[in-house]
Amino acid sequence: MKKFCLCSSHCKKFYFPCNVLFGALRFKVFLTLYRIEFAKMNRRRTANNFTHVSPCVKYMIFLLNFIFWLFGGLLIGVGLYAFVDKWQATGWVKVETVYDIILNISLVMIISGGVIFVVSFAGCVGALRENTCLLKFYSLCLLIFFLLEMAVAIIGFVFPHTMQSVLEESFTDKIIESYREDPDLQNFIDFAQQEFRCCGLSSEGFLDWSKNEYFNCSSPSVERCGVPFSCCMNATDISGGLMNIMCGYGVQELPVAEAGKKVWTSGCIEMVRIWAERNLYTIAGVALGIALAQLLVIYLAKTLEGQIELQKSGWNT
Repeated sequence: MKKFCLCSSHCKKFYFPCNVLFGALRFKVFLTLYRIEFAKMNRRRTANNFTHVSPCVKYMIFLLNFIFWLFGGLLIGVGLYAFVDKWQATGWVKVETVYDIILNISLVMIISGGVIFVVSFAGCVGALRENTCLLKFYSLCLLIFFLLEMAVAIIGFVFPHTMQSVLEESFTDKIIESYREDPDLQNFIDFAQQEFRCCGLSSEGFLDWSKNEYFNCSSPSVERCGVPFSCCMNATDISGGLMNIMCGYGVQELPVAEAGKKVWTSGCIEMVRIWAERNLYTIAGVALGIALAQLLVIYLAKTLEGQIELQKSGWNT
């Protein structure tokens, strides 16, 4: 029986030459080993550089900003309704200076709602679409709001009397003069005077109302030398339950001691400051809670932004 020889000079009838056969076998073994080693290296690389976007962080930011987005839209809608209603009732709305905008409650609602709407929209879409540009804009806006709030809080805490003086000098005349021109402002002033038991704004108290053309003593109106009913200690008729809108008539002609028996004589800015000092711990706690919440949201936004950037860098490499 003949022996089979793979690479012998006697195997003249073998189909492939020996060098071709062994070359093909070596190449196949090398290719298999290379694929195995490449797969191992790829698994190690994937394990070391694995990145992901946390769905918890992503949808927490989305849900929070979606709520504020709806709230901002609601503010815009209510503000527009009040502005249009005022326009139809009075036929004009005075918007000439910054004070006119600040003292116009409907415009303040529209502007505030617009800011909340835009910022929360950026956070909402930025988180949902994983857009780092919108997330950077969102976190920057929150940081600016946080710094402004901290600045106002520090000034109010360290220099309360100075802040009171600045507010009195800046807003007393404008607010008193605009009392009857803007129904929304009038309702707000009446509410503040009743809640804080005050009359007027500055340290002059109820005498501030002499700057209003209707309550000035030179006015031909029946309200001359008077103050709004919201300054009265007992503006409501106990027997009938009706509001006595004439309870403050002629009060400015009385001595302060005598007027103090009928109306509140202290200014509202001073009374608000006293109320804030009495409730300092409560206000500080609420302010601290808001500040920590803002910092937490900023941290979440920056965390999400970093995760997205890290994932993009992994794709590019």
